[in-house]
Amino acid sequence: MAGAVSALFLLDIKGRVLIWRDYRGDVSAVQAEKFFAKLIEKEGDPETQDPVVYDDGVTYMFIQHNNVFLMAASRQNCNAASLLFFLHRLVDVFKHYFEELEEESLRDNFVVVYELLDEIMDFGYPQYTEAKILSEFIKTDAYRMEVTQRPPMAAQGRATKGKAIDLEDIKFHQCVRLARFENDRTISFIPPDGAFDLMTYRLSTQVKPLIWVEAQVERHSKSRIEIMVKARSQFKERSTATNVEIELPVPSDATNPDVRTSMGSASYAPEKDAMVWKIKSFPGGKEYMLRAEFRLPSITAEEAAPERKAPIRVKFEIPYFTVSGIQVRYLKIIEKSGYQALPWVRYITMAGEYELRLI
Repeated sequence: MAGAVSALFLLDIKGRVLIWRDYRGDVSAVQAEKFFAKLIEKEGDPETQDPVVYDDGVTYMFIQHNNVFLMAASRQNCNAASLLFFLHRLVDVFKHYFEELEEESLRDNFVVVYELLDEIMDFGYPQYTEAKILSEFIKTDAYRMEVTQRPPMAAQGRATKGKAIDLEDIKFHQCVRLARFENDRTISFIPPDGAFDLMTYRLSTQVKPLIWVEAQVERHSKSRIEIMVKARSQFKERSTATNVEIELPVPSDATNPDVRTSMGSASYAPEKDAMVWKIKSFPGGKEYMLRAEFRLPSITAEEAAPERKAPIRVKFEIPYFTVSGIQVRYLKIIEKSGYQALPWVRYITMAGEYELRLI
């Protein structure tokens, strides 16, 4: 009998676990991080990119559908082709229940997803993959994704001023009066206690990286490595990025760092296998350089082991700046009890998960 699946993972496009089900207890959620790290290493190399990845005793079989990765992890000798076919059938099951398989549909229907994962596999072995059969066991109603298109203002004969901004995946906090927003685009709400996200959205247009980093790595005599990095801000001069931190991967056996920068300071962080370059203030339209040299005592042979292609990670904040250009025109507070409220608005852009790949 072919080996069993240890766990099934549903990941978003950035490798974060949305939902996972452990079937045999011999893997953990950490496997998802290891899988995505291996996937990043092979990114951009068609010759080594395949739907089966092996690392440290665990085999990962995966497919991608829209913005979701479906991945099966196993410590046994599995039939990879059979499990890849199973993952495609799993996509069909999800589409039957949710109309479309996307990150949003999984989040909206996580209860149904867990019920499905319990039925389609038994102790790591595939069982039912027919949607009609599963419908007899699972009676929970699923939220089906629907596409509703609101005609643009120009199509309704209404005049527009300035440039339009196309937003996707707009989500409001449950306190927002949606009927009012649909009527006149006013966001009206009674706020809950504490901080909360009133509205989230994604831009449908391509946005160039606000801080672009180029890195060039050169080896000398197999025992010395030189890294040259150029960081360039790609936003207008009137804005300034603060607390910029650029984390550059270096070989794990690197020693004796010699670093020079045109701005800011840099330090070697051996626990991260990285060089951390910090720039307190980075104005728009500027470019700074870093040059670092390391010794590699462990590399003595011509045939050195291939390096992992870890990403360059960038952190920053840009006060008084928004990528989309959206602005809050006014903030009106209605307080019947006479309590004095002071409305104010602050704009700030933060890096979030901001990574660049080393080629």
